[in-house]
This record gives sequence, C-alpha cells and structure tokens, in this order.
Amino acid sequence: MLPAWLPPVVLEATQAPSLDALHGELLRQWASSEVWRLSYGLRSVIAKRGTDTQSGEAASYERFVIPFDLPAPRLLYGDSEVMVLEDVGRVTLEQEPTAEGFIAAAGLLASIRTAPATGPSGFPPERAKELADRIGVDVAPLTEALDRLHREAPSRVVHGDFVPKNLVTDGVRWTAVDWPLTYLAPHLSDLYTLIREAVALGHDRGSIVAEYVAVSGADPFLVDRQFLVGGGAFCLRALNFLITEGLQTIPESASWVDPLLAELTDLVEQLS
Repeated sequence: MLPAWLPPVVLEATQAPSLDALHGELLRQWASSEVWRLSYGLRSVIAKRGTDTQSGEAASYERFVIPFDLPAPRLLYGDSEVMVLEDVGRVTLEQEPTAEGFIAAAGLLASIRTAPATGPSGFPPERAKELADRIGVDVAPLTEALDRLHREAPSRVVHGDFVPKNLVTDGVRWTAVDWPLTYLAPHLSDLYTLIREAVALGHDRGSIVAEYVAVSGADPFLVDRQFLVGGGAFCLRALNFLITEGLQTIPESASWVDPLLAELTDLVEQLS
C-alpha cells in the first residue's frame, strides 16, 4: 500500500491517472526517513519523507544544490518533511562497487568541489573543538590543521554523506543523492568517506585520488591535508550523531563507537 503522505505532484510527474495506478517500491524505511520509487509506465519519481536530521534536505536544495547547480536529482516538490525528486537511476555504487565506479565518483566529487560556492564555513575550528569536548577527546592537532586550511583554501560544498549508497548511475552519468547534511568547509571529508569505502573493498586509493586531482586541478599536497582533516571531521560528526541520535534510532550502531574513536585517534596522530 502506498503511503498517505504523497503529494499531488507525484501524479503530475508520472502522468498516472490516480494513485491506485502507481507502482510503489519501498527503497528505505528507517526511523528518520522513508523513501519510495513511484512508477507509471516508463515514468518514475522518488518520494521521500524525513524527520530529525533527514528533514533538512529541501532546505539544502534551496541553499546549496539549486544556487550552485550541483549534480543532484532535480527537485519537483519540497517542504519541511516531504520531497519529490526526479529518478536518476536504479543502480548505486553500493550495489555495483566497481573500481571504475569509484573513480567516476571521484570525478563527480571534483565537480561538486569546484562549484563556485560562497558563504561561511559550517565547520570552523571552534566547531571541531565543541564536538570533541562533547565526547571527551583531545583533537588539538586537528583543530590547528583545520584553522590553517581555512586560511589556505576556500570553503566549498561538502555533501556530508558521500558514500556508495548515495551515488547513483543510470548507466551513463553518476549523480549524488541525499543532501540533508550539506554544508560548506575547506576540508575533504567526502573524498575521505569515498576512499574509506573503496579501500575496505580492496580498491586502489591512488587511482581515486589521482582522478579527483586531475578533474579538480587541485594541488595534490593540499588535497592530502584536506583528506586527513576531512577524515577527522567525518569521525567527529559521526560520533556526535551516534551519541545524540544514532544509538536510539539504529540500535546496532553501538558497535560503531569504538572503531570510530580509534579511527579518529589515528587521524589526529597523523596530523600531529
């Protein structure tokens, strides 16, 4: 049965005569989000309802995706909880985690990071210290490196969850989906999370970084520091999410805390 929260634009976008004529495929159902693919003939859209941290995606579209023309699904409808988006493909990098797919994702990230975004950083050094204090860890080398990055590199768009499940292809192009966590910062946490997943699957880190550097035209030495600082930012944000929300909404996430703390410690040591 289709959800009752679907807005009328779904019928307009699919040209279905009624909701009963639509085919619905539930793609995800978590405590904080619900995602459906709705189809009529060859036409399909993605309908999403989010709460908590997943409820800000429409605002991210208005603030980042649309003004900076980022490679994201076109927004057909959006309010504080419900969104309807174009369907950009049925295969994710998580489903088909090929080396070629990860390299293509690095090129996609480069196009996001070179978009001429403007605005204040959403992750200044004081924010890193605040998050570290909440979980009782010392990340002074990270905050110092982050402060230096803010002087040396411009703040650009950070997707915030740039992982294989959020990278979709239609067989021709790749698109990033799920943008509620987007902000601006000079670090490269998105490249860190992409490579983190790739290496876990046995793929080569070097070729992914090389593609990012080639497409973005960035200084590889600066990218290395942005990568490490981005890793620290990712770990801090992930740990704080687990403490404030994740442990309640994702019970199995309790087992993620210690590995993330160890990962953060290693990154801080590399920045020392």
